[in-house]
Amino acid sequence: MKIAVVILNWNGVSLLEQFLPSILRFSADATVYVADNASTDDSIAFVTDNFPMVHIVKNDGNLGFAKGYNEALEHVEAEIYALVNSDIEVTENWLLPIMQTFEKEPQTAIIQPKILDFKNKQYFEYAGAAGGFIDKYGYPYCRGRIFDSLEKDKGQYDNDCEIFWASGACFFIRSSIYRELKGFDDDFFAHQEEIDLCWRAFNKGHKIKYNHKSVVYHVGGATLQKGNPRKTFLNFRNSLLMLTKNLPKKKLYFVLVCRMILDGIAGIQFLFKGSFFHFIAILKAHASFYRLFSNTYKKRELIQLKKYYSTKSIVMKYYINNDKLFVK
Repeated sequence: MKIAVVILNWNGVSLLEQFLPSILRFSADATVYVADNASTDDSIAFVTDNFPMVHIVKNDGNLGFAKGYNEALEHVEAEIYALVNSDIEVTENWLLPIMQTFEKEPQTAIIQPKILDFKNKQYFEYAGAAGGFIDKYGYPYCRGRIFDSLEKDKGQYDNDCEIFWASGACFFIRSSIYRELKGFDDDFFAHQEEIDLCWRAFNKGHKIKYNHKSVVYHVGGATLQKGNPRKTFLNFRNSLLMLTKNLPKKKLYFVLVCRMILDGIAGIQFLFKGSFFHFIAILKAHASFYRLFSNTYKKRELIQLKKYYSTKSIVMKYYINNDKLFVK
């Protein structure tokens, strides 16, 4: 099977300098691409001068994660796309177990490797850890990570299993499925677009898997740091968009109202902490959601809704019961 490793880049020359060599060293059977979102630094020149074997796809602007990949992948031919953040360090044979799974399991559409923290390699990393799920109100969580609590990797998730969503930090997908689903939703720009894509794949009967034998290390927040209000805006807005698109109709409005109340509580907490700009980011997220609601709701017509994945609330589990370990 032909695989293309595609790294989305925007003004990340230092990240490419640090992490591209490991990808090239351990990806001999893959074709490596850098999809550039109109960087204004020396990214393109650096790759061209130092790694002429890497293919470059130039986008017309900073299109974000969602549209950036959608545009770039129109120029990439392969059976499997490996969408890899520019701040990922890969390990030897990281591709082999992934490709073996795709070859043995034709019903598997999307796969995520084990994602550990580059800065503290004994612990899981926030963005994906050992595979993602969502709770009844649409909050993402992972095996190995609930909200900001990260587990140490003790081999407790060294089993391959079905998951609900795979992390966009290192995301493997059959190109045929990517095209069937029409890629990521451009309206998301960045954050949670991969969860939306996985939910749509799930609703069409495709399987999403976690493979523990493939290991990568992720820096996290290299492009948009956790404390940036823009990140808060995108996460709160996109979560509501995702729910609007994918929830069964009988649960949609109840869950949206619950989320808006919980978002309001989160906003008040930001105010008490003196994080005024994050409070404003939540207000802007809701305003943007209202503007996009009608168009987003229309997208439901293209989706075969089957069921909503979880009936548990991790908010209750985490903040009320003080339980910070993963339990499916």
